Order: sequence, then C-alpha cells, then structure tokens
Amino acid sequence: MHSNQYADAQRMRERIRQKRHREYVGGLWEELGRFQLEQLILRGLLPEHTLLDIGCGCLRGGVHFVRYLQQGGYYGHDLHQELIEIGIAEELAPLGLNVPRAHFQSNADFDFSAFPASFDFAVAQSLFSHLSFNDIRLCLERLAPHMRSGGHLYATFFALPEDQPLARAFQQQGGPKTLPHQDPYHYYPRDMEYACRGLPWSCGYLGDVGHPRGQHALLFVKRQGPAICPEHSASR
Repeated sequence: MHSNQYADAQRMRERIRQKRHREYVGGLWEELGRFQLEQLILRGLLPEHTLLDIGCGCLRGGVHFVRYLQQGGYYGHDLHQELIEIGIAEELAPLGLNVPRAHFQSNADFDFSAFPASFDFAVAQSLFSHLSFNDIRLCLERLAPHMRSGGHLYATFFALPEDQPLARAFQQQGGPKTLPHQDPYHYYPRDMEYACRGLPWSCGYLGDVGHPRGQHALLFVKRQGPAICPEHSASR
C-alpha cells in the first residue's frame, strides 16, 4: 500500500509510457498552471525573485513560472525524477524554455540540500492534499533553512469546516471526497497552524481563493527565529 497515489512509481511510469503525464498529475493543465502563477503574483512574486516549486511534477506550473521569472529563477523538486524529465522534454523544450538540470532535485523526504539558493518564494500546489500531517511538518522543517527571512510559501490543501467531524469522509465542493487518514487528506485550518509550531514560520489561512478543485490556500512566512503560530488566527 502506498502512502499516497503519487508514490506508486509503476502507475506513474505507465502513464508516461502512454503519453498521459498531464493526466497523471491531475489534469486541468492550462487552468491550474495559470492559476498558480496568478496566485503568486497576487502575493508579490516578481520576475527577479527565486522560486522553489515543491511537487513540481511534469511542470504544469513550471512552464508558466519559467516564462515569468528571469533566467535561473526557477527550481523544482519532486518525488519522481521521471516526471521531471518528461516535463523538461515534452513541456519546456518545445517552447524553447531552458532550466539548468542542477535546478531540479528528486527524493522522497524533502531533502533540498542540493539547492544553493535562498528562495524568495516557494509553492506547494495540491501537495498537502496528498500528504500525512507528519510529511507536511517534515516539508516545512526542511524547507525553512532554504528560505530567506520574509520568504513566502504558498500552499493549497483540502479544508475541513470546523463544524464537521474529522473522522468522516467529506465531500469537497468541486473536488473529491476527502479523508482524515488517507489520500486525499483533509485538515482543519488550525491543523496547519499547529504544523508550524516551533518552526520559523508564521501561518496565515487565505481560505477559498477560487482553486479549480476547491482547495483552500495558506501563506507561510519565514521568520528570523523559531515562531509559534497564533492559536486561533485561521478564519472560521
């Protein structure tokens, strides 16, 4: 049994063989790709900034970010190197877009140590919806040393309303049924606040931002020292 649907490497390779890599990462290729860029521009992303795309996959968002950012500003991390390779070959290259191979890294434990940059922005689009709480916490902990003070992590997740019991499946508006114990996961907004306790992040809940799959958004801001997120700052 795999921890989430994207951990199944055999399924991923079969989709690549079938030329269905766009479908494998969730479809809505143009819509969600543009959405990511638009959301980060709203949060202050400028062409001269550096950006780490966590869960970059076959570069659905990467295509848009590479076009927008100055040369050398885009970096990508994913579980599967094969997805990155198909994204480079089938999505970037036909558009004449080039990203140094050293700007990509693949591993299962959010090891960003090969990246030399101190990032201005990071994005985790539709990633937390596939991760257990401990994996989210691990991602935040290992990302923090690679973000500049004041840097922003924009992330989306499936939110569970506070009046709904955690243990039941919940039908997301415009999205799937989510669960507390397996992919696709749902979380209360306050769970995301708790995930950054003791880490140098402050956590803001942005709520419904018009995500095509009905996910809600979070904005983590890197602080200079360890920070405890406010107890009840999330919107109810």
